Amino acid sequence: MNFEVKDTKIDDIQADCTIVLVLDKDLKHRWIKNADILKKIGFKGESDEIAFLPEDDTIYASSDSFDSDDIRSAVSNAIQSMKNYSYKSAKIGLYTKNCPPINARALVEGILLGAYTFDKYKSKKESLSLKNIKISTEDYNGKSFSLDSTQKAVDEAVIIAKATNHAKDIVNTAPKEMTPEKLATYAKNMTKDIENLECFIGDEKFLEKEKMGAFLAVSRASSEKPRLIHLSYKPKNAKKRFVFVGKGLTYDSGGLSLKPSEHMVTMKSDKSGAAAAINIIRAAALLKLPFEVHSVIGAAENMIGGNAYKPDDVLIARNKKSIEVRNTDAEGRLVLADCLDFAQDLKPDFLVDLATLTGACVVALGEYTSGIMGNNVELKNSMQQSSVKSGELAGTLPFNKYLKKLLKSSVADISNISSSRYGGALTAGIFLDNFIRDEYKDKWLHLDIAGPAYVEKPWGYNQYGASGAGVRMCIYWLKDFYYKENNVHKEDK
Repeated sequence: MNFEVKDTKIDDIQADCTIVLVLDKDLKHRWIKNADILKKIGFKGESDEIAFLPEDDTIYASSDSFDSDDIRSAVSNAIQSMKNYSYKSAKIGLYTKNCPPINARALVEGILLGAYTFDKYKSKKESLSLKNIKISTEDYNGKSFSLDSTQKAVDEAVIIAKATNHAKDIVNTAPKEMTPEKLATYAKNMTKDIENLECFIGDEKFLEKEKMGAFLAVSRASSEKPRLIHLSYKPKNAKKRFVFVGKGLTYDSGGLSLKPSEHMVTMKSDKSGAAAAINIIRAAALLKLPFEVHSVIGAAENMIGGNAYKPDDVLIARNKKSIEVRNTDAEGRLVLADCLDFAQDLKPDFLVDLATLTGACVVALGEYTSGIMGNNVELKNSMQQSSVKSGELAGTLPFNKYLKKLLKSSVADISNISSSRYGGALTAGIFLDNFIRDEYKDKWLHLDIAGPAYVEKPWGYNQYGASGAGVRMCIYWLKDFYYKENNVHKEDK
């Protein structure tokens, strides 16, 4: 989809149709030229309401406020309603009171996220006729904002939304077509056309050399060999180094602690952390952020077989800690333990892992919200604040010293599961904390994206299936670091 920013009033722009957002049920605004008709058909401007007036080639979509995520949702609803229409172009104005770049970005993100469809396996493909969106610099209040700042916001939004949609594609792809090796090939191919982006692939022999005993154990019973994927973006004069670690279980059967059959469906989503890490660095490189960024992905399948790792096994991780296996379905934390240790060799200023780690996090926060954990309250809060700007839902969860005791093992340094059924999201995070070195304790964040990563019903501007959880949140977080370091004011963001 092509976006054009027009430095003119919306009425002077030529397009096949017009998208108008109705803010806070205000049907008296000058852009709403069919208020009487809207009232006749019962349109009230309530949340998620849509009205299409073909005689005027106008689509009305309600927004509860000028908040960026309300704008995203409203314009996404408008775009999704147009999937059966033949319009090739549409025009829309800016909806903001005091910070045009933020809502210009929200408009574009809402359009691209709402337009996403995954029909790879369908014989009848869905297609959106709409190819061209024309955005006026005219504001809701009649002001005209800077063409350059609006264009920059639009360009950034295209990169961020496309990266999110690429992550969705990875997650939605069937397990047989996105094996560890194929995921590694995907990452390698991504670097071909992106400046300063490189990729190293470590095979099972590399993992053995690195003594990644936990990672290797998880993958042992699969015919698909594991891969460690290390993407690196190194711009000149980088000011800080960020490392993202992604859980890449391309399929998870639960191993010998076999999942019930109904819980195996959707387990292609266990690579969501990997999909996020791959596309965070894609966006960072395309945005030319002035930071060195690395993404480390542990890609494996957790299967059953005669040589599968077993409950009661004791594994030796890369950092030489011994792990008692009490449940083979708590495998993601084993892969992450070795990958996090590898990632710390890169000497990060900040270290973030992303994983569909626990159903307990879904119980705690619901399907739509990621959990943010770590030792540094200020760092956790910074990610939570960035998540709000990005539109992703996230909540912070607190570690405590009493939960640590639940991971004690009588035969090894640590058990891979807690001795209690309660607080599972936190004890999983605390397990990972055991593999974070002292000098990185306050630089590390754990994001449990199990809730929003894959949901079997549409919600907001997300379709059935993958949502690309973590991508926008972490990119906005990186951008917020840039703003803070460069004293960028709110109106310039």
